[in-house]
Amino acid sequence: MNKKLIALTIILIIASFLRLYNITELPPGLYPDEAMNGNNALEAISKLPSLDGFKIFYPENNGREGLFMNTQAVFLMALMPFSGGNPEPWMLRFPSAIFGILTVLGVYFLSKELFNKNIALLSSFFLATSFWHINFSRIGFRAIMAPFFLTWAVYFLIKSFKFLNLKSYVFNAVVGGLFFSLGFYSYIAYRIMPLLLAVIFFYYWFKNKEPDIRKKFLFLISYFLFFTFIVALPIGIYFLKNPADFFGRTVQVSVGASQSPIGDLVMNTVKTLGMFIFAGDGNWRHNISGAPEMFLPVGILFVIGIIYCLVGAFKKFRGHFQQLSLGFWVLFGWFALAMLPVIISNEGIPHALRAILMIPPAVVLAGIGGVWLYESIKYQVLSIKILNKALFVISCLLLVVCLGQAYYSYFIQWGENPNTQGAFAADYVQIGRQLNALPKELPKYVLVQAGGVNVRGIPMPAQTVMFITDTFTPEKQKEKNIHYILPNQISQIPKFAYTVVIK
Repeated sequence: MNKKLIALTIILIIASFLRLYNITELPPGLYPDEAMNGNNALEAISKLPSLDGFKIFYPENNGREGLFMNTQAVFLMALMPFSGGNPEPWMLRFPSAIFGILTVLGVYFLSKELFNKNIALLSSFFLATSFWHINFSRIGFRAIMAPFFLTWAVYFLIKSFKFLNLKSYVFNAVVGGLFFSLGFYSYIAYRIMPLLLAVIFFYYWFKNKEPDIRKKFLFLISYFLFFTFIVALPIGIYFLKNPADFFGRTVQVSVGASQSPIGDLVMNTVKTLGMFIFAGDGNWRHNISGAPEMFLPVGILFVIGIIYCLVGAFKKFRGHFQQLSLGFWVLFGWFALAMLPVIISNEGIPHALRAILMIPPAVVLAGIGGVWLYESIKYQVLSIKILNKALFVISCLLLVVCLGQAYYSYFIQWGENPNTQGAFAADYVQIGRQLNALPKELPKYVLVQAGGVNVRGIPMPAQTVMFITDTFTPEKQKEKNIHYILPNQISQIPKFAYTVVIK
């Protein structure tokens, strides 16, 4: 078997292990935002065989594109029979793990198209072992789909440009358009990415000036854009009819609403760039609070990769990587555009979740830096066999350290920290399990004292208990004799009812 194929297989095994191992227990609990997704999915299932419950956009909880919840509904239908028909948190997170694993594969193919197999293998390995990506691959948030769809869309788009003289370019353009369009159903930060297409289109247009090539190029783009338009049309129509849902909370948290927007924008940019190797997201749900988003050796290679690409782009140094110019525009265009939704917000900066689209270009830049550094050192010691072997051994040891650090940081340093329990509302899950263990005949009242966005009259924190008990809808609440009340409704609790409080 080809060595590169063996290496890729090992990387995918590593990625799968780090995203699936102990997923039934970690993350602990179930954050209300995850539970809200799950409750929408359960409600959609309850309305089958009608598809009315499966929505393009779910307006509750500040609004969410619907593809992820609809995907979760499919997984719930497939997995609940194995738990006695009861929904479990890990069922909502399993789709995230699948998207995460397939993104690792996509980064390999994309970076191979842009550069070479060595960079592709190292980049995909860095993604496979990235705490940042592992974490969101194990949480039931829709954002994990955004890097998946964009990675594969750009790959097929670039792949199609290499087949301008073959029939298969149409297939690649169509598939690329489908992937790109589905991204609009994933996460709000994705909506800026048509500008990345513009960057790629202009690059190829100015690079290929022959009339025949340009004609085929336009024909190719028409296929890509046509399928993008057709598949994205339903959510576009929805936003035209519901413009408030398009903006969501963007206006509320924008730097434009602050007293010093320019100053805040500069500071947000500094904090966002600094999160890679200095100080990362402080939210325990997103990160080991305050830790850099990249493991330090990988972060250093990331900086080296940036410097290498900038030097190569301005022709101050002639590299040996083919298509460096295309790679430069794709990586830096992607990186800069993905950063914009982060820095224009004044909420929780640095924000690892909102910056999730920055992960693929960041790990590819680290892969470039790693390969360049290795080959530069190897060139210097090529004639000294013992040093050559030592370089190889040290490089392998560093990869093992990356793998060990990924396991330790997620499963021990983060997974065993008590702050993580609180970040995922583990106590709410326990309340839900207690209610499930009680007789159906016993009236059960959940007093919701915690604050949050109201969903159908009840604050968001109750969503976790609703999912665990499968009592999101009034019909289910009546069936299971579970009632959700607010502090001003305490008088409604019967004398012999069982009462729990969500604080």
